[in-house]
Amino acid sequence: MLRVVVLGAAAGGGVPQWNCGCEGCRAARNGGPELQRTQASVAFSGDGENWFLINASPDLRQQLNATPQLHPRAGALRHTPIAGVILTNSEVDAVAGLLSMRESSPFTIYAHEKVLAILASNSIFNVLNEKHVRRQPIGINEPFEPRLTDGARSGLEVRPFAVPGKSAWYLEGKVHPGGQSGDGDTLGLKITDKSTGKYFYFLAACAEITDALKAEIDGASLVFFDGTVWTDDEMIRRGLGHKTGKSMGHVAMSGDDGAIARLADLNIGRKLFLHINNSNPALLPASAERKTAEQAGWQIPADGTEIVL
Repeated sequence: MLRVVVLGAAAGGGVPQWNCGCEGCRAARNGGPELQRTQASVAFSGDGENWFLINASPDLRQQLNATPQLHPRAGALRHTPIAGVILTNSEVDAVAGLLSMRESSPFTIYAHEKVLAILASNSIFNVLNEKHVRRQPIGINEPFEPRLTDGARSGLEVRPFAVPGKSAWYLEGKVHPGGQSGDGDTLGLKITDKSTGKYFYFLAACAEITDALKAEIDGASLVFFDGTVWTDDEMIRRGLGHKTGKSMGHVAMSGDDGAIARLADLNIGRKLFLHINNSNPALLPASAERKTAEQAGWQIPADGTEIVL
């Protein structure tokens, strides 16, 4: 039985963002915890006891404390049910949480060689002692079975695939430690429970919805998809930044080329937006944008949402 827990649903900075007074952040501060979101990550398990994270957000410590499934075993002095972390990109909101996992508990980091090269180039990640924390390269369209901390099989299969995107923003204008050419900076994941055949897709960043991507996810029972912005230029129009969603590697929810329209003809059982920016009006339950998304069959998940396949 495949279990998935949404640890965080927001984009970088979370909601509310520490220095932001936009409508969404004001509502989150004043309207109660149900409007607040931490930065995007999910946890999944095939047995309910051993878990794997997809990305490690800067809010990871808070997320782990809020998720009983990820607490240390009762009576154990030192223990974690987390067996591994799978990185889909190298943005700060995907890797900074690794630093909160530096207490010598064994687990494995799975990431493309381009992302591992970025970690290797920054000495702060050396706090993750490689005697305890292995770094395992993963290849595009090369399925692998993540292992438990004792080396046992997890019964799960992860297949990474390339998604239109870009390298981390902090590398703009700099030499990429993993090389400038080739895919690997932005991955989607297909996660399958080998015993039941149930699976889901995770795509927290996507700059363009291609026909190949549509064919990949068509027929899935569960898809987590990039929901960063409602319109491509919303951060500029709202005075919150100078970049478009696409320039940051994210497709908009709305518009002819947006996720709602482009994926409307697919047979997907459950569609959830993830990595939602504080500028996105779909975060607000009473907004017209939220109504439009929900009428199209999309959900805006709260932190802590658990789904069983």
